[in-house]
Amino acid sequence: MTGKLVGKVALVTGASSGIGEATAIAIAQEGVSVVLVARRADRLEKLLRHISDNGGQAISIVADVADEMQAHDMLHKAHTQWGRVDILVNNAGVMQLGLIDGANTEEWRSMININFLGLMYATHAALPIMKAQGGGHIINISSTAGLEANANTAVYSATKFAVGAFTEALRKENHSHKIRVTLIEPGAVATELGAQITDPEAKAWAEAWIQSKTPLASEDIAAAIVYAVTQPPHVNVNEIVVRPIDQQ
Repeated sequence: MTGKLVGKVALVTGASSGIGEATAIAIAQEGVSVVLVARRADRLEKLLRHISDNGGQAISIVADVADEMQAHDMLHKAHTQWGRVDILVNNAGVMQLGLIDGANTEEWRSMININFLGLMYATHAALPIMKAQGGGHIINISSTAGLEANANTAVYSATKFAVGAFTEALRKENHSHKIRVTLIEPGAVATELGAQITDPEAKAWAEAWIQSKTPLASEDIAAAIVYAVTQPPHVNVNEIVVRPIDQQ
């Protein structure tokens, strides 16, 4: 590897598919040793082989970020393996859409636990490591749903608005420790996220919305992340919004 980030270590949550998978591959190509985290062991092993076969370094950890102990343990394992954690990509997320009235509130809890609390747990575990080593970079994946709420997106949007607020406070609290913080807000992306929607009407609405556009690929978002993490140390890219050209 002869990339810009040789010697760095990154942990990527939600690495088993979509944006997480694409990001892991992209930063491995820049020389990063990658810790792959997700709940699906088989998908992680496949990605691990892909990175290794292409000259990269990676390990995989099966973990649920919504469990605080597991979130802290994955950072501890990463630090034990390579002695540092330079980049944390908080990507794990779920999207359950539907109207507020009549909603399955268990799905609300799942989104809050994974999209927001899981992100905070991982960040909480990473900060002492990054402070002790003299710096780091935390990437939080939000959504354009964190910029604008619509019918069917109330709770999903709420979690993403919360990520935006948390990220800005995180940046202000930790800049003096040389910890960079970046918020990434993708628009329509062709991933597995929509397949999780259980409400038939909401799923049809989401599918029609995606099909009305030329969606981004996961690699487009990975490229934005690579841009942010490869800037000179004095540069903090605070926020990147990435939409398809035909998304309003």
